Amino acid sequence: MKLRYNIAYELDSPERTLYHREIILHKKFLKKLYEQWYDEFLKEIRNLPNDVFIEIGSGGGFLKELEPRVICTDVLDLPTNDKTFSALDMPFGNRSVGGIFGVNTFHHIGDAEKFLSEVSRVLAKNGKLILIEPANSYWGRFIYKNFHHEPFDENGNWTIRDAGPLSGSNQALPWIVFERDQEIFRERFPNLKIEKITYRNPLLYLLSGGVSYKQLLPDFMYPVINALDRVLPGISKQISMFELIRIISI
Repeated sequence: MKLRYNIAYELDSPERTLYHREIILHKKFLKKLYEQWYDEFLKEIRNLPNDVFIEIGSGGGFLKELEPRVICTDVLDLPTNDKTFSALDMPFGNRSVGGIFGVNTFHHIGDAEKFLSEVSRVLAKNGKLILIEPANSYWGRFIYKNFHHEPFDENGNWTIRDAGPLSGSNQALPWIVFERDQEIFRERFPNLKIEKITYRNPLLYLLSGGVSYKQLLPDFMYPVINALDRVLPGISKQISMFELIRIISI
């Protein structure tokens, strides 16, 4: 498949998201990175309290191909969805969900407090919310502020401007809610506990070109870049572009 990056689909259109999916599936660095992220979800599934698993903002991803039990959802009406709804109003009963997963979705949610209220409502005891999101590290801030179209505003609050599902964004939102305002989070959501935040992946996404640019290195370089991608955050979390956020319902 010949990939194009100047395609004229509107950013918030279903067609644009579906084309992002084609890019993810056909670029080795990017697909392998998604497989790493999904593997983190799959490892957690084994210990969740029930087998109701939701992926929010499934969009261009392929988690269902790895775990068919996952209910793939998006606010956009996509043929890859199992259900279409807003994460601010989830059609699930109280304490009925074992796990909620999301890749680069939280920082597009317009009202973080309302979303977390829904998470608090639907997650069963010992259920988990697990997110992959942009990291507010030295390296991450430099890349996001200088080479990415989405805003990165560390001084923002828990809401973002009213816009489309992809055009509305603050990449610093996960850091704001779960790190800067951690005490506020604890006060507002006493039955949700931040279990662990792990900084990771300084290179793979960048060198993959993401969904907007060509991959910057040939496929055969993947093992080398992958090794560096795993080692560097261990030297310092400031050498990272993403974070893995684990939150448990208590």
